[in-house]
Amino acid sequence: MTDAKGMLTIDELRELSDSGAVDTVLVAMTDMQGRLQGKRCAARYFLDEVVPHAAEACDYLLAVDVDMNTVAGYEMSSWERGYGDFVLRPDLSTLRHVPWHEGTVLVLCDVERVQGGDVPASPRQVLRRQLDRLAERGLAAYVGTELEFIVFGDTYEQAWQRGYRELTPANQYNVDYSMLGTARLEPLLRRIRNDMAGAGLYVESAKGECNPGQHEIAFRYTEALSTCDNHSIYKTGAKEIAAQEGRSLTFMAKYNEREGNSCHIHISLRAGDGDAVLAGGRPGGFSELMEHFLAGQLACLRELTYFLAPNINSYKRFAPGSFAPTAVAWGTDNRTCALRVVGHGESLRVENRVPGGDVNPYLAVAALVAAGLHGIENELPLEPEFIGNAYDSDKPTVPSTLREAAGLLAESKVARKAFGDDVIEHYLNAARVELAAFDAAVTDWERIRGFERL
Repeated sequence: MTDAKGMLTIDELRELSDSGAVDTVLVAMTDMQGRLQGKRCAARYFLDEVVPHAAEACDYLLAVDVDMNTVAGYEMSSWERGYGDFVLRPDLSTLRHVPWHEGTVLVLCDVERVQGGDVPASPRQVLRRQLDRLAERGLAAYVGTELEFIVFGDTYEQAWQRGYRELTPANQYNVDYSMLGTARLEPLLRRIRNDMAGAGLYVESAKGECNPGQHEIAFRYTEALSTCDNHSIYKTGAKEIAAQEGRSLTFMAKYNEREGNSCHIHISLRAGDGDAVLAGGRPGGFSELMEHFLAGQLACLRELTYFLAPNINSYKRFAPGSFAPTAVAWGTDNRTCALRVVGHGESLRVENRVPGGDVNPYLAVAALVAAGLHGIENELPLEPEFIGNAYDSDKPTVPSTLREAAGLLAESKVARKAFGDDVIEHYLNAARVELAAFDAAVTDWERIRGFERL
């Protein structure tokens, strides 16, 4: 068996298929919204055909909006290009059990062109490119993501029928760190934890959060690509398990006017031999590399915010006193700053507090790596740490709207150098599509204010 619980080798899958213990293989990629998309294949077909030859899917999967509508403006996929296929190439190192579905395993795929070659806009490929840049310097990124979600007593079908309004949160009050409050929901939380462990994730803990029904399950950090793979699998699995339990949960960045769902991302660097390289003898216990890496994060944060906050709703989190950041500043164990430095020695790392639960982890981590490399390559000096309440500071601020973030990305020389013009234009089009859809929508807020009183 493989070392990690829940992970499988291809030979183990053959044995399970032959015995009838596994009959289904989920062949999945991650789309622009961070969702798993793909096919359910019969296990025998997967082994006979997909493993040696790969699978195919319509290339519109990287050119649609969140509602799966075809939209204009994408170079790689359109009606003019005929909406052809691309190749889903299984990464067999990701093969694993899916405990919440009987007789089922899952494999994640890299996306390739039918004619050969990578698809640069694929989120997994965007991250791979930045990790390759790190590897050229003998470095590797290790990452942990902390996802929050809100659980409701309503099913997804009931939530849909009610327009996602007047839902019943699973807790009636703030249960941040409350053992009693989390016990109310422990059957669901325990099942999610155990099923994720059975799918190869290393579960650390679960805790309550501030918004009624809000919780967080934490997983151990690991190599950056694996963390992002696990993140996407966890989001999908948690929703599916909640549905099986007659509940619903949301990772959206800001469900209501209370605390939003965050996804703090912790990142550190190691050398090729596995040694941590951010700690050293400089002030704060930093190495010179850490100073440049952190300085790059600060310098690029505003222009790369789109990759950390990709939706209209993402920007509703950024409010003073909300534990979501507004100030582009760094501080030691200071939760009022966008960048919080935590740990010491080998555990020294940077926590980026900008992303919400709606983030695409591959794009976000790629942005953090690109920003850090900008600082390292240009030997950027690190400004003094901020001490105090950064909400009340005169520091530059995180973009307050998707439109502002997209404008900054469009003008970013760092982004275009790191990701390439084709990738930047692809995701700028995604931002334009989102903005156009929102600008055309009539909201509940408008109806309430205007139906009678205007």
